[in-house]
Amino acid sequence: MFVFANRRRSRIKLLFWDGTGLWLCSKRLERGRFRWPVAAEGASKLRLSAEELAALLGGLDLAATQRCAWFRRAV
Repeated sequence: MFVFANRRRSRIKLLFWDGTGLWLCSKRLERGRFRWPVAAEGASKLRLSAEELAALLGGLDLAATQRCAWFRRAV
């Protein structure tokens, strides 16, 4: 899946291949901007988990959030 944003960060587009064709999903904010996460220095791509993508689309600022200490992924 690829996620794109416009320069003003008021629109996000998701491009997803499901095996039979491409899906294009788009979301536009009436007010405000999406809080795009900061990539590592020198990196041209950013990898988001499903939870981070949901938070981004929900309007949360990923830079102001952090994982709770009790959270642990099942192996």
